[in-house]
Amino acid sequence: MRRVTYSMNTSLDGYIVGPDGRFDWTAPDEEVFRFTTDEVRQLGVYLLGRRLYETMLYWETVEQHPSLGFSTREWAALWRSLPKVVFSTTLSAVEGNARLASGSLAEEIGRLRAGPGTGDIAIGGAGLAAEAASAGLIDEYRTKVHPVLVGGGVPFFPRDERRVDLALVETRVFASSIVHLRYRVVRDAGTGRS
Repeated sequence: MRRVTYSMNTSLDGYIVGPDGRFDWTAPDEEVFRFTTDEVRQLGVYLLGRRLYETMLYWETVEQHPSLGFSTREWAALWRSLPKVVFSTTLSAVEGNARLASGSLAEEIGRLRAGPGTGDIAIGGAGLAAEAASAGLIDEYRTKVHPVLVGGGVPFFPRDERRVDLALVETRVFASSIVHLRYRVVRDAGTGRS
């Protein structure tokens, strides 16, 4: 069965966006950028909310800039070709290789898991991830922890007072002091619940 993963950059104090709405501290160096590109290669589809979708629209045309290096153009090409499902109550149309969700998050994930296709089902954005976590739909949490404290903002982990046991699957420390952590959700063998 296809895994559902939630992956974002975080500050050491656990936020994906600071209290000022900025996330400029997440700009990757070449090593982290290559690692992220390799992660995108493992994806079959990306689920995201309206705000993240609008932020990522930049990558739909960035490849046209001749001053960009090979790795940036490579990542942009991968992102553009990756199928995306956008969850929004305000958008009536989306661009690129994206479609608006036709059902709830649980319904969409159920269809994607049951249907044809390979690669992980990735969730981006704290709101959508909180909904998926609350429903017990996330199989893996992946974060790149940046050496910065932002003091508040949008948290990576949902604050729903629900315990979820995790097993460490992978770690990597980059030269820039960013630490990649990958955890698998431990599920009860009898119920499948975390």
